[in-house]
Formats: sequence, C-alpha cells, structure tokens
Amino acid sequence: MHIGDLHLTEAELPNHLALRDIVAQANAHLAGQIDFAVLPGDNADDGTPAQYDILRAELDDLEIPVHIIPGDHDFKSRNLDAFHTVLRAEHLPKATPVRDYRCFFLDYVSAGTGGPDFRLGQSQMDWLKAELQNAAAAGKETVVFAHGYPADLADANEAVAFHRLLREFRVAVVDMGHTHYNELANDGRTIYASTRSTGQIEEGPAGFSLLAVDSGVVSWRFKPLDEAWPVAMITSPADRRLVTRPYLLNQVPSGQACIRVKAWSASGIRSVDCRIGDGEWQPMVFAESERLWTLNCAIPDGACPIVVRATDRAGSSGFDSIEATSTFDEDRERHADGSDRDTIGAWEEKHLMGTQLGPNRNGRKW
Repeated sequence: MHIGDLHLTEAELPNHLALRDIVAQANAHLAGQIDFAVLPGDNADDGTPAQYDILRAELDDLEIPVHIIPGDHDFKSRNLDAFHTVLRAEHLPKATPVRDYRCFFLDYVSAGTGGPDFRLGQSQMDWLKAELQNAAAAGKETVVFAHGYPADLADANEAVAFHRLLREFRVAVVDMGHTHYNELANDGRTIYASTRSTGQIEEGPAGFSLLAVDSGVVSWRFKPLDEAWPVAMITSPADRRLVTRPYLLNQVPSGQACIRVKAWSASGIRSVDCRIGDGEWQPMVFAESERLWTLNCAIPDGACPIVVRATDRAGSSGFDSIEATSTFDEDRERHADGSDRDTIGAWEEKHLMGTQLGPNRNGRKW
C-alpha cells in the first residue's frame, strides 16, 4: 500500500484529514491482508519536528507495518534528525525479506546538498549491487522503493549506473513518489510505479495505490478515498502494457491461463467471478494458503480483456480489468533510460490520467 507524498504542514488541513481517512480505511479493509505500507518521501513539507508529530500520531494508529523513505522536503534542514528521532523512521538503505522477495528501500537525499540534488552515493550503490547479487544467488525476486525515477538523480553517470543495475538484475518494479501524479512506465525489464501525492495534488482526488508482485507479474491500481469497497486486483496474468518477461506464461499466456485475484473488504469477500472477453461470468475458487482467488481457463489468441467482479458479504461489488495478450511485440522501441519516457500513458480504469502534472514535467513548481 503506497500512501502518496503527504507534504504535511499543519494539523486538520485537507492532506492531514486525507491521511486520517487512509489510515481508517487501511485498518478496516486491509490490516492483516497486505504485507506493508510505504511512505515514499516528502512526508513533511518542511521536515520539522512539529510536522512529524502530526504524522507520527496518525501512524501510531495504523495497523499495518510501514516503511518510510525521505524526500527532498524531509531534507530541507540539510539533515534527517527529526525524520529519525520524531518520526522514528529507520536509517536507509535497508533490505527487508517478504516471502520470496527482497525489498530494498533507498535514500536519495542524504548524499546530496538538498532540493533536487538527488544522489545515492558510492557506498549506497555498492550496498545495492551486493544485495541484488545476493538476492539473485538465492533466486529471489527484487523490488526497489525510492523517492523518484533513476533519471531524477543529479549525477548522470550515477543515474546510468543505477538503471544498469536494475536492468542487469531484472528488478521487477521500482515504486516511487515525487511525481505528484499516478504513472506506470515499462522499460522492457522493470516497471516504474509512481502514485499521486496526498498533499500538493494536481490531478484527481486523494487516495492510495496498491501494488502486487505475483511471480514476476506486476499489478497496480489506485483507490480514491471516495470509491466504495470492495477492491479487487488481478495479480496474474500480466496486462499487455506491463509485460516484461514475454517468455513466461503468466505474462504472455498461450491457450490456457491461471487467473489470480486479490480482493479486500471489511465485511469479507463472499465471491469473485471472472469474465474472459465477451464470455459468461465464471466463479473463481478461493485458495486459502495464498488468500487469493483463482480460475484456470482457456484464453483466446491475441488481445483478450479479462474482467473480475468481487462481491463482499454486504452485497457490494468491486471490479478490476486487464487486457492480456497471447502475442507480444518485442520490437517496440523503448528509451530504457530510467526516466518517465517509457510511460504507458493514460489508463482510465486504473486512474492513470497521463497528465504528468508534477515536479518532473508540466505541473506547478512546488
């Protein structure tokens, strides 16, 4: 669960109230059902102890483990003292095992001079390379959490070296903040996912995103705070826009597919149904060991819409959809430079607006 850049300033302002709502919804619907939440940086707009007090009071109520990353606004004082002492955020970088995955949390700001001077520094680069090598040797999938795109790093050589590591070790996804808008990008090997900020929003309503990695398949969706529950997410097969390993059947299925779905509701999920193309709704089976819903079914050749409907015990339904494909164009030109130039663009059902209204592109200069 990704809680977008908060930019907290004072209590009871809209971004603070949105955070309180996010915590309440997470506790009611997601606690015990997801692995962790992430705060991706720019948590407090000025990085002051008083602003972190506001955040800490809300996080004390959150019933989900949380990992916190610093951003340039957290580093306004040119140190992270309050970030660590008041917010009680851990020092980074750090690696956290989650089942068959290794999650890496990076610090873009401490090696820089403040503002947009994002840097990893040689010691953090060396640490990340060693951790990725260890994960690869152990056969673990890897996920990276950082404040922004690799191309946002101030040193062009470091940005290239960082992106090279991600590609060499086939990091499944880099989850980020900083942009202020929802965006997914695919460089052919790694998915880049950024989530709309909670403060300083320039597109759409406040909310949070949910990210899943299922045997290398990356799934993502945004949940506006005013959208009703339940929430469903197809975790396999891959949507055609998010294919990074076309040789895997869970990314590019041929003939048959195993549809896998996560669904959440405070009242519990009563049933999940799946529709392939314009076919009939088919009931899915709950796999208790994995706490998800599955359906083995035939998949037609070419592009194939898949829609799922989760119904909770209160009788409410939520939907998710992807477009699977049995064919994949590996010749698509990609920039593959660790930037947002490989964006997949707008995707209305996922609340991806394609606006790029934020610090990197077309937004206000916050």
